[in-house]
Amino acid sequence: MVTDPSLLDWSNNAVLLGYGDLWRHYRRIMNNWLNARAVTQFDRIQEQRIQPLLRRMVELQGHTNPFEKVKLTFFYNAANSMLRLGYGYSLQGDDDLVFQDMQHINEHVVFAGMFTNFFVNIFPSLTYVPDWFPGTGWKRTAREWRALKERAQSVPYEWTKAQIASGVAEPSILGALLQNHKLVAHLGETEKESRLKEVAWMIVAAGTDTTSTALVAFVAAMVLNPHVQAKAQKELDDVLGPMTLPTMADRERLPYIRNLIQEVLRWQPVNPTGMCIAHACWKDDNYEGYDIKKGTVVIGNLWAISRDESVYEDPEIFNPDRFQDPKVPYAPAFGWGRRKCPGSYFAEGSLFIVVASLLATFTFSKKRDASGKEIEPQIQGVSNAIVM
Repeated sequence: MVTDPSLLDWSNNAVLLGYGDLWRHYRRIMNNWLNARAVTQFDRIQEQRIQPLLRRMVELQGHTNPFEKVKLTFFYNAANSMLRLGYGYSLQGDDDLVFQDMQHINEHVVFAGMFTNFFVNIFPSLTYVPDWFPGTGWKRTAREWRALKERAQSVPYEWTKAQIASGVAEPSILGALLQNHKLVAHLGETEKESRLKEVAWMIVAAGTDTTSTALVAFVAAMVLNPHVQAKAQKELDDVLGPMTLPTMADRERLPYIRNLIQEVLRWQPVNPTGMCIAHACWKDDNYEGYDIKKGTVVIGNLWAISRDESVYEDPEIFNPDRFQDPKVPYAPAFGWGRRKCPGSYFAEGSLFIVVASLLATFTFSKKRDASGKEIEPQIQGVSNAIVM
């Protein structure tokens, strides 16, 4: 559904590409700006989004359905940061076309990529069934989503080009690449445009959904574990004082909050199958008595890794202090190997500045019913596919 040229036509998607020259080029581009040292140049972008986020959060107090609004607020804030990083673009409100397209295409691609949602994912030969045949409305849906995908990639790309031409472009990864950067100088114009559209979009789309999802898990953890929240707030007060918002420069001074974030990523992994990235064996292998042939698709079970009782004592308990033991590793929340998320350093920075700022400003607690009794929230995952 996702990669077929007659359907969604996203075979050059950086996440879905097999290991090869194009994948390596995408990776070099992203690593040039998103490695541990280079990513600090974008700290200011992260910090600039905090005040607007806090104002939006204040407006949600007393809302009849605050949790859904909180999720949308986190998504909007993450999208704004990622669009600034990728394109130098700032959202103009909830009805911004770029924001609306991003939301919709993210939903469509995730839905289309789940094998159990469309039979064509299981039986690819269905693409040859004529459009007039009864029951082929999914083909029309795929083409509509493809048109939306092309618009979602083109609109911010053309906007950045226009900003550069006018001499008013904000610093961004795409902006640097468009000005004959050495990483793309060898490409023809058509190929360069195709690759830059893809890279810029993937940086934004991948970073937005994962970051906002992790922040929703953070709020749930604080509601369910008020003692953890209080300890984190005490660390903020002791280190920064009660009237000071944290900055990116404070990360090393706030070890408990850093561990709290890592515990969020372990306790509720953004994607239980390791960032939803399938790996493939590049040679015949044997693992604990199992023969794995070259080319075999392997999907990591991050949920099981994060709940390994031999590594994490009482894994269902939310306990940031477990990481005080140097023998207890962080869960590989951003994947592993060649396909580890290239934006992990930016994502960790984003989570830190948002989580620390929220803790410095708000206290999250359980909602109360009409009689004043606390309502016990239920944390439930969303099932949308079966991995076999």
